[in-house]
Amino acid sequence: HFLEAMLYEALFVPEGQPKFPKSIINRPEIYKYIRDWNRNEFDIAIVAISDDELIGAVWGRRFDEESKGYGFVDVKTPEISMAIQAEFRGRGVGTELLKQIEIAYLEIGVKQLSLSVDKRNRAKVLYERNGYDFFVDLETAVTLLKKIKN
Repeated sequence: HFLEAMLYEALFVPEGQPKFPKSIINRPEIYKYIRDWNRNEFDIAIVAISDDELIGAVWGRRFDEESKGYGFVDVKTPEISMAIQAEFRGRGVGTELLKQIEIAYLEIGVKQLSLSVDKRNRAKVLYERNGYDFFVDLETAVTLLKKIKN
């Protein structure tokens, strides 16, 4: 249930716009990011905890050509998603989550990660500051890619 909550939280809503209905995560193009979670070794999730409360998560999985994610690069590159509860943003939680998922993927031989982020989303700066580079422009969003290494 926490991944579902984080999936919803990860959906970017421009400032001043109404939030999406919670049911939006049931759309196939969105729910595929967590559907049948943990079905293979490339489904990895890391959670952040503060005072015994779950406050954020980063998760990733590989997609195939028929079921591409928004930040799809290729079938070998996991696409990650991340969300942190609003009151905990700006405290280094996102940086630490990114570091931990990179370590987890390196341990199973993954050499790069991708993600999709809306160009207006402040998180884009966080990703770029942590080594995620421009890969492709998708009109309102960009796909970023990071080569990870020890």
